[in-house]
Amino acid sequence: MSESTRGHWDRFWREHDAIDQVYSNEDRIVNELRKMSPKGKIALEVGAGSGRDSLELVRMGARVIVLDYSRPALVTARRLAERLDLELLVVCGDALSLPFRNDSIDIVFHQGLLEHFRDPMPLLSENARVVAKGGHLLVDVPQTIHPYTLLKHVLMAIGKWFAGWETEFTIGELEGLIRRTGLGLAWSYGGWMVPGLWYRGVRAVLRRIGWVLPKYPRGVWPFNATGAWLRRHLSGTRLAFYTYAMIGSIGRKRE
Repeated sequence: MSESTRGHWDRFWREHDAIDQVYSNEDRIVNELRKMSPKGKIALEVGAGSGRDSLELVRMGARVIVLDYSRPALVTARRLAERLDLELLVVCGDALSLPFRNDSIDIVFHQGLLEHFRDPMPLLSENARVVAKGGHLLVDVPQTIHPYTLLKHVLMAIGKWFAGWETEFTIGELEGLIRRTGLGLAWSYGGWMVPGLWYRGVRAVLRRIGWVLPKYPRGVWPFNATGAWLRRHLSGTRLAFYTYAMIGSIGRKRE
């Protein structure tokens, strides 16, 4: 049975240490973290990778810890923090056994992590354990009903998926998991993939032969106009959650 291992992530971050060429979250997560008034709070990013979202939290005045079990990922995060002259506490550790006390972290968050666990509850329960009373847990995952899901399952079937194994969630499934931790559901959000999956795929293939396309191309009619129309009319509706590429839910621990 395929799985996502430390070896997959060590290789990924060794090959993607040029972080400026890796797509970011386009402030999707940062915008949600901002709603938690992070100034002066302690935040923890679990499975942090490059730590780009954490660095934005530092800019907002939070004290931030990044935790990952991949040393190449932590090297990337440390180099980026040094380049930007920002302070991160970098910890090499296990997401299923966090080295922090109960109720000690104001904001716990992760992106691109939960989908690599066949049983998500041990990870989420450990997250909830360290969240401070009145604090928040943000979980960001791929959404089920999207071409991304079909592509990755094809690649997993032929052993070509970069992370080994990955699943996905509907918004109802994700919100249900948050409630199972005992946290209250505060709110949910989502984001479309821009540029689209087809462009990202072509760009990745061409990079392998030395042809580097821009990360963000000029829109191609009618795709840009159609996408803008859909985003304008679906944004803010429950239906939008079944068109997003990525979704997230925020839990809050009772005081």
